[in-house]
Amino acid sequence: MPALSIRAFAPPDEDAVVALWTNCELTRPWNDPRRDIQRKLTTQAELFLVGESGGVLVASAMAGYDGHRGWVNYLAVAPACRGQGYGRQMMRAVEQRLVDLGCPKLNLQVRAENPAALAFYQRLGYQVDAAVSLGKRLIADD
Repeated sequence: MPALSIRAFAPPDEDAVVALWTNCELTRPWNDPRRDIQRKLTTQAELFLVGESGGVLVASAMAGYDGHRGWVNYLAVAPACRGQGYGRQMMRAVEQRLVDLGCPKLNLQVRAENPAALAFYQRLGYQVDAAVSLGKRLIADD
C-alpha cells in the first residue's frame, strides 16, 4: 500500500467521504452524513481530516475541541486498506492537532456492537471511562 497523506477535508471530497463512511458502516438513518459534513465545516473545519493513499481517499477523522475536551468522530479506514497503520496515523494526526490547541484529553465513543473498534482504540492507549454516554437529538435529520 502507498503511504498515507493526511490533509484537511475539502468540499470536493464530500462524495468520497460519504461513500467511505457508508462502506465502513458508520452511517445511521438518523444521522445524515452530508448534514454532518456541512455542520462540521461551520466550526473547526481544520480538524476534519482525510487520508489519501495512491491519490484515493481511504480514511477520515472528524475532531473538535470545546476548551475542556477533544472529541473524535467518523474515524474511518476503507476496509481494503485496514491493517496498514492508517487508522493509527489518522489518530496521531488528530491527537497532535488537539495538543497544539492545548486540549488536555480526547474522548470518543465506540458502538457497543463494534468490539474490533474498541480493541483498536485500546491498543492506542485509550481506556474505558467510568461514565455513561447520554444523548438527546436536538435537530432531526429526516
